[in-house]
Amino acid sequence: MVRLNEIRTGEVAVAAPAADDAGLVYIGRIHTPWTDRLACPRQGRSDGPICRIELFEPWGAALDGLAKFARIEVLYWLDASRRDLVRQSPANNGSTRGTFALRSPVRPNPIGTSIATLIAIEGNILTVRGLDCLDGTPLLDLKPDRTLFTPIAPPQPGDFETDD
Repeated sequence: MVRLNEIRTGEVAVAAPAADDAGLVYIGRIHTPWTDRLACPRQGRSDGPICRIELFEPWGAALDGLAKFARIEVLYWLDASRRDLVRQSPANNGSTRGTFALRSPVRPNPIGTSIATLIAIEGNILTVRGLDCLDGTPLLDLKPDRTLFTPIAPPQPGDFETDD
């Protein structure tokens, strides 16, 4: 079982460098059934529980056109996660992997991402399924699922580059 903030056999923690402010702004708050990290799912499921995304003002106008997509990418800040492990033992068996080879919430910059099924948008509230974060998690961004999105802007030269 996962334990909060433990260092498992073989895991490696580092002293993180001082933060260089990226200027991120929380644009909303995510509401899920989970209030305990030990009960939160490891991955969201398309048949998971209903969750709500509350978008703060003045960002409501940015939702225009999003309802035409069946799935959206939700990016959020995993504010309850530690940030210092570079090697982790997800199975707690002493075998480790680098943090960037895992989808663990323990990351230098704990940005979470889920592809959620969009059920409804009512005002500044989105109803979705497929999240895997704690109730009250800060929202960073929303985007159409890239597999459903075709760029609207005119093409640019890099769009046609391939590796021959």
